[in-house]
Amino acid sequence: MSERDYIKDKKRIVIKIGSSSLVHAETGDLNLVRIEKLVRIITDQCNEGKEVVLVSSGAIAVGIKALGLSKRPDHKAGEQACAAVGQARLMMVYQKLFAEYLRTAAQILMTKNTMIDPESRHNARSTFDELLKMGVVPIVNENDTVSTDEIEFGDNDTLSAIVAALVHADLLILLTDKDGLYTDDPGKNPDAKFIDTVDVIDDNILAMGKGAGSSVGKGGMSTKISAARIATDSGADMIITNADDMNKLGDVLEGKHIGTLFKAHKNINFHLIDYISQNETKQ
Repeated sequence: MSERDYIKDKKRIVIKIGSSSLVHAETGDLNLVRIEKLVRIITDQCNEGKEVVLVSSGAIAVGIKALGLSKRPDHKAGEQACAAVGQARLMMVYQKLFAEYLRTAAQILMTKNTMIDPESRHNARSTFDELLKMGVVPIVNENDTVSTDEIEFGDNDTLSAIVAALVHADLLILLTDKDGLYTDDPGKNPDAKFIDTVDVIDDNILAMGKGAGSSVGKGGMSTKISAARIATDSGADMIITNADDMNKLGDVLEGKHIGTLFKAHKNINFHLIDYISQNETKQ
């Protein structure tokens, strides 16, 4: 019996997938096989009676390809134009794939203002609750088309943790291009050791998070550890795992030892707005 068997009993789950996991590195086109497997696994979880929220990056990356650009624009208006085109295309793909499995998906676009304003935050929570009650899969992204530096979350790792806290999820899974957390960058240090479980996020764990993100996304390991602090303090376990083999997502949900598990430790003084404010200060 695995010590992660309890993961199978999680009822409300947030899954985040990054841009680099959604597109082919060689071409920038969508990796449809991977996305289809993701949709199938999520739908099957819903068929078991679980509630799943998907936080999906990729709007700008998809827009870059659709507009025939060779690289990410270096100015805000260009990024927002890419997001406007890419978000529509990405949702069209999700809607079609979920429909293939007789499941309805809904789009929720958020900015930091959604969470800072008490009434907007309450309305967002109510919308999530109602969609999940109806068996709908909410697909969340930052509203890159209208976000400014002052009102953006900055990365979807942070956004996914905030969503997990908002909806009172008991599990957050970050699908990325890494197997999990290592003591050092395994690509540069062959002696780097894999971290299976993190009980407490201390200075040593924070030091392991240094490093840049991918060429199409913003988040690196440091943002994932920051997300873990939000999620675990809110009472949710968090797992970082590799999206290369999407079948492993099913294994993770079955409680198998895949990826790095950050154990929940509900903070009785947890207030979501405090974490949003701290994140705002760091930017």
